[in-house]
This record gives sequence, C-alpha cells and structure tokens, in this order.
Amino acid sequence: MSEPNNLIVLAATVAYMVALSLISVYALRYSRSASSYTSGTGHGGKAIPAFLIGLLLMSEFIGTTASVGTAQYGYQFGISAGWNVAVLGIGFLVFSFLLARKYKELGENTISGVLSSVYGPRVKVATSVIMIFALQIVAVSTLASASAVLAPLLEIDRQLAIVVVGVLASLYVGIGGMRSVIYTNVIHGVVIIGGIFLAMSFGLVQVGGLSGLNAAVPPEFWSLTNVGWSQIIAWLVAGAGATFATQYVIQAIATVEDGNKARVATIWSSVMLIPLGFAAAMIGVIASVLYPGIESLQAFPTLIGDMNTFLASLVVAGLAAAAFGTISALNIGSATLMLKDFYMPMTGRTAADPKSLRFVRVMTVMVGLIPLLLALVAADVVKVTFLAKALRAALAVLVFMAFYSPRFGTRTGAIVSIGLALVGTIGWFLAGNPWGIDNAYVALCVPLVVMTISHLFRGAQADAVPAAGSGGGVSGPGAR
Repeated sequence: MSEPNNLIVLAATVAYMVALSLISVYALRYSRSASSYTSGTGHGGKAIPAFLIGLLLMSEFIGTTASVGTAQYGYQFGISAGWNVAVLGIGFLVFSFLLARKYKELGENTISGVLSSVYGPRVKVATSVIMIFALQIVAVSTLASASAVLAPLLEIDRQLAIVVVGVLASLYVGIGGMRSVIYTNVIHGVVIIGGIFLAMSFGLVQVGGLSGLNAAVPPEFWSLTNVGWSQIIAWLVAGAGATFATQYVIQAIATVEDGNKARVATIWSSVMLIPLGFAAAMIGVIASVLYPGIESLQAFPTLIGDMNTFLASLVVAGLAAAAFGTISALNIGSATLMLKDFYMPMTGRTAADPKSLRFVRVMTVMVGLIPLLLALVAADVVKVTFLAKALRAALAVLVFMAFYSPRFGTRTGAIVSIGLALVGTIGWFLAGNPWGIDNAYVALCVPLVVMTISHLFRGAQADAVPAAGSGGGVSGPGAR
C-alpha cells in the first residue's frame, strides 16, 4: 500500500476511534454509580433490545483473534478452520435453550455470583480468579492479533500498535462503562460483518471466483474435517464452555428485559457467528492461493494490503472494531468481578458509594493495560485464546451442575475443581498437550471427576450442597 493510501487508511481508523470516544462520553449518563456502570442500565433500569444484545455478544467473540486467527488456520488447513468460530454459534444455540433464561431469572451479573449461590461464598473468589485469568489471556491474544494486522497496514511499529489499541480501548470503556460497551460493540458488530465479507468478496474476485479457487487449492481444503475431528471436538468443548460461562456474556444477558429476550438474544448471536467463521476461513484459503509461502498469521493482513484505499479503510476499521469490541468486553468483565468479589467485600462499601464507582473505573483501565507486555511475545493467537476458552469450559461444567443438579458433589469439591482445572489445564497446555490429548478435555474432565469423587465420599453434611430453588436448581434472586 502506497504512503498516501496508507495515510488515508490511518486517518479513517483514527476517525473511527474518535467516534467511539464520543459515544463513550454520551454513555456517561448511564454510569452514575458502580451498579449502573457495570450493568449498563440507567434511567429506571431500561433494558436493551434482544437483537442488539445478540449483535453485542457476536462482536465480543469475533475479535481479531477469531478473524485473523481463523484466516491463519484457513491458510494452513482450508475451510474446516471455520469451525474455530462456528462452534461458538453452536454453543450459543445450546445456551439459548438450556441456560439463557436461567441466568436472567437468577438475577446475577457475575459468573462467581451464579456459582456461589449454590456452592457457597468460598467458591466466589476461586471462580473470579480463574475467570479474570482467562479473560486476561484472551486480551493478550487479541492485542497480539490486532497488532499483526494494524502494524503492517498502517506502517507503524508492532509494539506501538499493541500499546495504541490497548490504551485506547481501555480508556473509552473506562469512561462509559457497560453502556458504552453495548453502544460501541453494536457498531463494531456491523463493521466487523461488513469487513470480513468485503475482504472475502475482494479475494474471490482476485482468484477468479469460486471456480478459480477450486482449481487452485488441494481438494482437502474443501473438507469440513481436514483440521481433524479431535481438533473440531476440542474447539466445540472449549467454545461451548466459553459461551456457557464467560463473565461478559452473563453481564450482557443481564441487560435484557426477561428470560425470553435472553433466549432470543443468544439465538441471534448463533445465527451471525456460524457464517462469519467460515467466511474468515475462506479468506485464509484465498490467501494460500494468492500469497504462497507467507507467514500464515499474515494471511488476512496481506490480502487487505492489495485492496484499494476505500475498501482497505473499511476492512481495517472492521478489524480495529473487532479488537476494540473484544478488549472492552474483557475489561468491563474483569473489573466487575474485582469490584463485586474483592473490593466491596473487603471495604464494606456498596455499589452506590461514589468510591466504588471510582474503583471500578480505574480497574477497567488497569486490567486493559496489564496484558500489553505479554502481547509483545504472543505468537499463535488461536492456541493462546483457545487455552482461555478451555479454562472457561471447566466453569461451564459447574454451571450446568449448579442449575440442573445442585446437590451433586460438595462445596469443597467445587473449590478443588476450580483450582485443579486451572493448574491442570495450563500445565497440560505448556507441556504441549501430551499424547495428542487437548487441554480442553482436561478442563472438561477435572470438575467431572472431582465432583463425582466428592459426591461419593462426602462426609460432613455441612459440606454437602443444599437444594436451592424450585426443581432442585438455582432459580432467582432468592436462591442467593
């Protein structure tokens, strides 16, 4: 891309960032207390339409890690890489029927609050730790993938790109809170969808359409299972876990009017995520034909570099939107957990206290800055973010038990499950997934095994999990 064109793309990206900042300033009216800041409600607690929350959830999961990372795997394995994102859509579809209504009716907007309502207050801190850790891992991979795109396209240093994206995303969500995340991520969602399909369409024209592409790639690139059944199932386990038990999903669901709207919102997310995954994989397939021999992570950015200035500006804005959307959701999620599970219990302050609002604002910015250093050395963004999904899969197992079999296991078993899942999953990942067993299976099996053992050998009745709510599961604020 020539220097004048590069400056135009840079200007368009900066203009997009300025627009986000103005939206965040507008969202200040909904952030007069820590409660409204983290819930996104204001002026009488006005709920957000289900479709917008569906778009919000989609934009939070299709960040640069998903789009650029899926194109990276598409370059290597073909269209089957699309399952990396499509499984999230499948996860949301299951979520809509099994969990969406239950989450909304419980009245909690933190994952730790959901689990502690059944397993007791001791599990709250353990849940917060593993969730904050997982969200920070996602932030690292998001920053790494965003810099991989923006640095070469805008001709700026990669480290500078990481710092700019991290700082700006942290500041704008720090200003407006959850309501600014909702407003801006809805815009992000529209821009992301447009950018991915625009890039795919441009690439198809360059290779002579589907017929030209079909003639140029190996037949296995069109196989939906070329990446391997083991990988696809592992993606499904981790992806479903990410949708079932992620902090910012629960916060988003809490902003809709009722359980039915929560279900509709997650169905909308599913409908949008599945085609987006395969479109991103198609970009990787196209890049494998147009740019053989390049680093796979550069598949998407290299294709953008060949687009004309106007189209490139739209796609780069879309990828910047993907990064900002994900990071803002991660920041508000982590800050909410720190507020409700650490700051308020330790200080005795309420969400209405002005100091609580000041704390959560500062933490929203701080948790966005912490991952910057690690992002400088992140390489395989899909594997890094996949680890974070796997960690959340362990919490998803406990969530299902809490809602559908709350008397199974013990409170101590729940705490031990979280600790062992955190250590075991990360250890398995660092060991390179021995014997070809993915770390997602470790995250899934650890709580199942530990809770089963604790159930079979539970002794003191005080440690047993009591029945709660109607039908044996948690069911509303009274269950807390």
